[in-house]
Amino acid sequence: MARFRAAPEHDALTTDQGVRVDDTDNALHAGERGPTLLEDFHNREKITHFDHERIPERVVHARGAGAYGYFEPYLSLSEFTCADFLAEEGRRTPVFVRFSTVQGPRGSADTVRDVRGFATKFYTREGNYDLVGNNMPVFFIQDAIKFPDFVHAVKMEPQNEMPTGASAHDTFWDFCSLQPESTHMLMWLMSDRAIPRSFRMMQGFGVHTFRFVTADGRGTFVKFHWKPRLGVHSLVWDEAQIAAGRDPDFNRRDLWESIEAGSYPEWELGVQLVPEEDEFAFDFDLLDATKIIPEEQVPVRPVGRLVLNRNPQNFFAETEQVAFHTANVVPGIDFTNDPLLQGRNFSYLDTQLIRLGGPNFSQLPVNRPLADVHHNHRDGFGQQVIHPGTNYFPNSLGGGCPAHAGSGGGPGVFRHYAQRVDGEKIRVRSASFQDHYSQAALFWNSMSDWERRHIVEAFRFELGKVTSATVRERMTGNLAHVNAELAAAVAEGLGLPAPAPVEGVPSAASPALSQGNLTGEGIDTRKVAVLAADGTDAGPVAAVRDRLTGRGAIVEVLAPRDGTLHGAGEGLLDADRALPTMASVLYDAVLVPGSAEAVATLSADPAAVRFVEEAYRHGKPVAAIGEGTRLLTAARLPEEVVLGPSAPDHGVLIADGSASAEELADALADALARHRFPYRPGLLN
Repeated sequence: MARFRAAPEHDALTTDQGVRVDDTDNALHAGERGPTLLEDFHNREKITHFDHERIPERVVHARGAGAYGYFEPYLSLSEFTCADFLAEEGRRTPVFVRFSTVQGPRGSADTVRDVRGFATKFYTREGNYDLVGNNMPVFFIQDAIKFPDFVHAVKMEPQNEMPTGASAHDTFWDFCSLQPESTHMLMWLMSDRAIPRSFRMMQGFGVHTFRFVTADGRGTFVKFHWKPRLGVHSLVWDEAQIAAGRDPDFNRRDLWESIEAGSYPEWELGVQLVPEEDEFAFDFDLLDATKIIPEEQVPVRPVGRLVLNRNPQNFFAETEQVAFHTANVVPGIDFTNDPLLQGRNFSYLDTQLIRLGGPNFSQLPVNRPLADVHHNHRDGFGQQVIHPGTNYFPNSLGGGCPAHAGSGGGPGVFRHYAQRVDGEKIRVRSASFQDHYSQAALFWNSMSDWERRHIVEAFRFELGKVTSATVRERMTGNLAHVNAELAAAVAEGLGLPAPAPVEGVPSAASPALSQGNLTGEGIDTRKVAVLAADGTDAGPVAAVRDRLTGRGAIVEVLAPRDGTLHGAGEGLLDADRALPTMASVLYDAVLVPGSAEAVATLSADPAAVRFVEEAYRHGKPVAAIGEGTRLLTAARLPEEVVLGPSAPDHGVLIADGSASAEELADALADALARHRFPYRPGLLN
């Protein structure tokens, strides 16, 4: 008897050629126990296809997640660029965005300390435009000829292919200690920017200085910025390491689930615009990718919003096969002579040719432009198009088609920015690229004291994994050019003498660089864990849940077991998840309701005690109602926090009988909006 109903003819199982097959569970044999027959074309096709399902992973940015959405300008930018997708207020352009880590392979964890890629493909009416950036505005090197060296150094070491997804090893730090130009980027990498709370809560940057071009050929230098609506938030290092074990897909899952739930991630696109006549008005070179333009000198101008509202249907076909290329530009956007950008314009295309099997990867659905495509490219692996007629230009047999737009151009025609270029053929770095420390110092000077503490601890951890004493000493010597206290603190943690102070270290700061000044709007999608057990009063839990979800948060009840809990009196309370399967690092705040019975159960549960202790140690909001404070005490929170008056500056909220559940929920929401409380008694992060 058939195990399944017969499939309708239109969706029956077929071969690649559309031939319907009656059995895909058993190969064709000579008799019931005989050899498999080579003539079984369905078996051979199925196995052969499986054997070739994997393609080479990206050399860098191998692990990623992506989503579809749209970009919508706030206003027309036609004063600065003829780019069609920026020309009209409110016109929506479809996009695909891919986020990624850099160092690790596809199987590495999401929450490692690393740079994050932030690449956006705009499917514009004039062709595809790829803004290929990172969550940090600068890079490790100035010239792309060093890119193979940098990647070889940061990837796993060749003799043992370790460490996976991490930069804490000899070759990376040997390279960076010998390349002072990497110092500014190292400051970002050692900051909390390298461990974002989610893709939805990190900035994005175009890194390079590009050029806007108007229809009449006028140019304006431009830097691109993505700012998340939810604010810029990060994990702390201990939290990131625990999350890697609890859920290595932490960031990918967060992006997917938020879109599925209809809480669409959103960023604001901003630009820094520099007139051509001001190209040399700064004390750094605009073409140097290891430098930012401080926002105090050139404010970021908001110009539009990016919304992601649809998950891919197939990870391989879309997220894995999407091909970004820095040279995919449209009329109105052009390059500068940034030597790192020029090299990327070669490297990306060359990589896609190998990874995606040939020159026709742009015909894959996720890469296919919405604009009409007409050219004389032919054949090659993966060719999807049947091209009739001629395949050369000029021609008369095909009516001269496709013809070029002509030297006069017109709307929608790409014309390179006209720029005079003179000079000898030399291998020399411009003198304007030689300042490697002033902006690294600017970054350090801009940090709050808790951000500085995290940076010191990150350098100590990373360099503590380096076995070469020479590399350690050289690196701490470089840090002396950034800040003497930074260098001395790192050296002390490594058991090294403090490097000699360097004179003339800049003292300027830029408040826009501190995450403490980059809070977002509201508490949408922030996750609150309610710890419960049999005996928990369901009334206050329901009131808090309703209040918080009304403000956009996600509230989940965690209990020692799944299923329905017997609440206080006759009440019942459903547990959303079993506590042993979860961890505090997967949530943004924790609430412990009152009830002597429930709190006694939780206080005897190591998972519940650890949950509260970790949440407190990681600076997250912690709230308790009545008897719930006993669990806080069991978690060894300091007495002055648990027994003293509620202290919002500590983010620990204690509700006695006089406070309503709604009032507690509002206070907890306000604490959630602050993200983290770095100043707490006994805080170890």
